[in-house]
Amino acid sequence: MTKEPGEIALMAESGRLLAEVFSRLDRLNLIGMSTMQVNDLVDHFIVDELHARPASKGQYGYAYALNASRNHVVCHGVPSPAEVLQDGDIVNFDITLENNGYIADSSKTYLVGEVSPLAKQLVRVTYEAMWKGIKAVRPGARLGDVGYAIERHARRNGYSVVREYCGHGIGREMHEPPEVLHWGRPNTGLVLREGMVFTIEPMINQGRHAVHTEADGWTVVTGDGKLSAQFEHTVAVTRHGVRVLTLRADERMPN
Repeated sequence: MTKEPGEIALMAESGRLLAEVFSRLDRLNLIGMSTMQVNDLVDHFIVDELHARPASKGQYGYAYALNASRNHVVCHGVPSPAEVLQDGDIVNFDITLENNGYIADSSKTYLVGEVSPLAKQLVRVTYEAMWKGIKAVRPGARLGDVGYAIERHARRNGYSVVREYCGHGIGREMHEPPEVLHWGRPNTGLVLREGMVFTIEPMINQGRHAVHTEADGWTVVTGDGKLSAQFEHTVAVTRHGVRVLTLRADERMPN
């Protein structure tokens, strides 16, 4: 379950490359682009420019380099040439990248054009909630502490946390133990140890936490049709705290 320092170094390199993918997306004007166009751009950038592999492609029979989850889609949104991003949308791009045998996983919710104040607030609080969870990571802490920090921040702001999907261990495989819930009670769950590597990826809903999966077998949407947002980083437990392996150039660990 724990990784050696050399393995974490390789995962950090995968994370650095994945951060470059998001930097590339940051420069796009997403209005009028289809989610399939974004997928194809990401696929090309990872393969032809970074000389790495889109790890989601072929995983569990999935055919694409990313998930594109727009507005009321919670997660696992399938890119489509018919889904065109519009002014006022929010959209999460969830991307995994494998390099030298090790996988990094990250996601970011983008504001497309002029977004409503309520949507902006949801996205901001979701980003903050992810960081609340990350800051709870240290040797001797427990996974319940991570989930509690996330859920407390979401609930204080009037939102709910999706319970059916969670973070996960990661390394040579995309999904490894442990499961990392985004809700929980302090001082419960697995004790964290130096060398553990996992994702923290809360999905926060504007309305109720209930979700359902659409007929394609992939796309998960809010049960009440309200907005959902998500952010994700891959993190490693260090001797004294936590290291974010997928940290982007525009980010800093909050105090």
